[in-house]
Amino acid sequence: MLLNGEETFSAIKAALRRATRYIHLEYYSIENDGIGNEIRDLLIAKASEGVAVRMIYDSVGSWKLGKKFIDSLRNGGVQAHPFLPVSFPMLRRDLNYRNHRKIIVVDGKTGFVGGLNIGDNYIHGEPGLGTWRDTHLKIEGEAVSCLDDIFSADWAFCDSKHPPEHRMDPALIDTDGTTPVQVVSSGPDSNWRSILHGYFSMIANAKRSLWLCTPYLVPGRSLSTALAVAAMSGIDVRVMIPRASDHALVHWASLSFVEELLRAGAKIFGYEKGFIHAKILIADETIVSVGTANFDARSLEINFEVQAFLYDRAVAEVFRNQFLNDMDDCCQFRLHDWLKRPLRSRFLESAGRLWSSQL
Repeated sequence: MLLNGEETFSAIKAALRRATRYIHLEYYSIENDGIGNEIRDLLIAKASEGVAVRMIYDSVGSWKLGKKFIDSLRNGGVQAHPFLPVSFPMLRRDLNYRNHRKIIVVDGKTGFVGGLNIGDNYIHGEPGLGTWRDTHLKIEGEAVSCLDDIFSADWAFCDSKHPPEHRMDPALIDTDGTTPVQVVSSGPDSNWRSILHGYFSMIANAKRSLWLCTPYLVPGRSLSTALAVAAMSGIDVRVMIPRASDHALVHWASLSFVEELLRAGAKIFGYEKGFIHAKILIADETIVSVGTANFDARSLEINFEVQAFLYDRAVAEVFRNQFLNDMDDCCQFRLHDWLKRPLRSRFLESAGRLWSSQL
């Protein structure tokens, strides 16, 4: 588990510097700022050493990058492609199928996946929101090849051909003391909503506890019903959402689900120490899901996403402890107080709920 920008980007930069064969990098949002330029310079430096560097960036999420930034990568030997380019991306941010994945694979040995895009706001915070609290995952071993397969399929879509296949050296596979990891992708190119199904399975099979952290709580009817039924069944359901959001409409849509979950017996917490952007679900102290998919219709039904499901008590305990630490920076919503919220808030929640299928 990697927490926040400094820890995550330090681990990513160290892995990139160790690359000897190839680097595969795929991100929804890359900013032309301090950390964005650091990563760019590292990629160019590795390409100059003969490392094959391939990069996919979402053309809408990364529309601020600019032609000069991309040209510098390509002139430096980095193969870079936009994902589903559109005209006027700044005006079409929320109305397209977007690649929301964050994947890095280095030499087939080390992989990264999680909630952090590449930008200084994950290190220094953002005016009006404060610190960005997020979680990323570093993976080593056989599961890295699953991330590479997802990247390769996306690369073939952007470049019309797969990158050369890289087989993992059997000597690198440690069969002792490993953590079972299931890497799941979903998107509009599949008939299965695999991550949604994974979430639903975790909720439906939980016996004791379900702890959810998400920046956007717009789950749709199936998942909201599953959470409510779990809470009514006596399962310890805890949901952590931001008190402030980077998208006003999504924020009000998220708040529209609070009352029914509180009535069902769930505990809802509002994170106050900045903006919490982590996408984590922990079930029964044994299973953890962490990745790029928010708990909303856009992530689960429209965007291209990737999520890791970890089946290990020791790993789950680490994530549970961090969840408890984050709770110290939260306020708890109480039903009797929530019912007294002003009429304006109820109106805005209703407006957000009307648009929830598109959020």
